[in-house]
Formats: sequence, C-alpha cells, structure tokens
Amino acid sequence: MQRAEHDSLPEIALDWHRQGLGAVLATVVETWGSAPRPAGSLLAVSGTGQIMGSVSGGCVEGAVVAEAEEALRDGRPRLMTFGVSDETAFAVGLACGGTIRVLVDPVGPSLPEPLLADLVAARAARQPVALMTRLNEWDHRLIPADQADALRAARFRADRSGLDEDGWFSAIHNPPLRLIVVGAVHIAQPLMTMARLLNYDPVLIDPRDSFGSAARFPGETILPDWPDEALQSLAPDARTAIVTLTHDPKLDDPAIRYALRSPCFYLGCLGSPRTHQKRVDRLRDAGFAPDDIARIHAPVGLDIGAKSPAEIALSVLAQITQVLRKG
Repeated sequence: MQRAEHDSLPEIALDWHRQGLGAVLATVVETWGSAPRPAGSLLAVSGTGQIMGSVSGGCVEGAVVAEAEEALRDGRPRLMTFGVSDETAFAVGLACGGTIRVLVDPVGPSLPEPLLADLVAARAARQPVALMTRLNEWDHRLIPADQADALRAARFRADRSGLDEDGWFSAIHNPPLRLIVVGAVHIAQPLMTMARLLNYDPVLIDPRDSFGSAARFPGETILPDWPDEALQSLAPDARTAIVTLTHDPKLDDPAIRYALRSPCFYLGCLGSPRTHQKRVDRLRDAGFAPDDIARIHAPVGLDIGAKSPAEIALSVLAQITQVLRKG
C-alpha cells in the first residue's frame, strides 16, 4: 500500500534533510482535556518553511513552525506546552479547550539521520516499530514490536503513542491495516468501501471473471488468482484481517487453510452454523488442531440482526475492530 502523504511525514522529513533543506519533526507527546490532536501526531517542517501534517488542527501550528525554525538554527530539541482556549478549541471543532505538549526535534543535530532512515525502512517493510525518546535527555531508540516490553506491547496493540512514567515517549509506527476479502459477492461491495473509510487497504480475491470484475468493483484491487496463491503473494501479517464470503469450499477452504497458518489477526467466514460445522470437520480431517480452528469467527460478524449486504458488512467490520482493539 502506498502511504498517503499525510501519513508519510518521517519519509518527507528524511527527504528534506537529505536534500539539504533542513527538517524538523514536531510530535505531540502529551495531551490534557479536549486536545485537538492525539499523542503521536506529527508535523514536519523544512528549513524553507514547508510544512506537512498537524499537531493541533491549526490552532498552534504557527508557534511550532517558528520554534522549529529556531531549532534548525541552534540544533537543539525542545518541549513546548500550549493551552488551547475554549474559544480557539471551538474554532477547530472541539467542545472545550485543552493542553498539548509538543516535542520539536531537528533531524541531524538531535534526531539522528541513520535512526530516521531505519524508521523509514521499517515502515516500508511493514515492520511495526516504536521510535522511543527519553524527554529532557533527548535519547532516541528504535524498538521493534517483537522486542517491546509489556508496556509498549500494549501500545502497539492499541495503536496508541504516549509518554510513560519512566520518562520514555513511545511513538508507535504500525503498518497500515489490510483487509483481504475472498469472494467478489454482493456483501463484498459495501465491505470494501467501508473498510477504506476505516483506513484499511482492501484487496479482493476471486478467480471468477464474472464476479471479480472492474465493473462491479470500480477502482478496487482485484486479484484473479486462486485464493491460496493470492494469499501467498500478499503475505498476510499481524496487521491483516481476512474474510471469506463465497460459501464454496473449493474457494474458501484453500484461503482458510492458508490464513490459519499465517499471523493474521482476524479470520472471519460467512456461512450458517451448519455450514461452519462442515467446515470445521474438513479442517479437522486436514490436520488442524482445535486451537487453530477456534481462530475462525463464524458465522462472520457481530450478531446485530444484520439483513442487507451493507448491514452484514457493518457487522463484519465491527467484529474486526473489536478483535483488533480488544483481542
């Protein structure tokens, strides 16, 4: 997935720095009250006055940019605290004011270029990492998710950057979420659209030309391969959800078997309890253990009484969100 420009700020800052323009990364490290942007929000500032991103929704950007320009001149990082008044908060769409604390970090003098380059490389490789900063001491570290302690592991699961009592600020960089849908049926149409609204990168798999056509799914990524072959090329990881919708064991089963051997965080399968029991029997005969089979969410989706394709798609994404955020 090509990251959107607003989600490519480390990449943009590194590029500015390497062009000799100078670059600063400003990061929200703490918030109180109704702060405009959450911890981890980024603003990139170049030495020529270009800006990308936001740390406040617009209410303190000017002051942060001015401080970033000063940081480029003296090479020193700094922490800035802003109180957002009720009147200003209302202007950017909030009910009441709050306070934000922003780290202004010049690339090179403070934030090492090799470390930023490693962060950019990890993001390109879909490797979850945390950029750790010990505030006031300005120590920086890059910690892969599989080496994180329990405290930071919880932050990775929740996609939540933040400052902890030990003085370390963890900027969580998780790969973009992906949704792989097997079966270009009617439910897949609203499911693909809704998934994109939730910042998933959706991919549709169906070897049947009459189903997986651009006319039925305009603008979508459609793979016409057999499901297990397509999944092998996509290499689902721990930021991937997989949903099978065809009802046809010839198509669903190869995808399910591959998914169960992958680290995908969610696997949901359409079908009635009777259909699922037959699926379980086939998987058991194929050698899958009960714990593996228990990973499957079937019938797929939360039980909200959904009837229409759009309602079923809503129930599926609600269940995916529940598993992602609550485990």
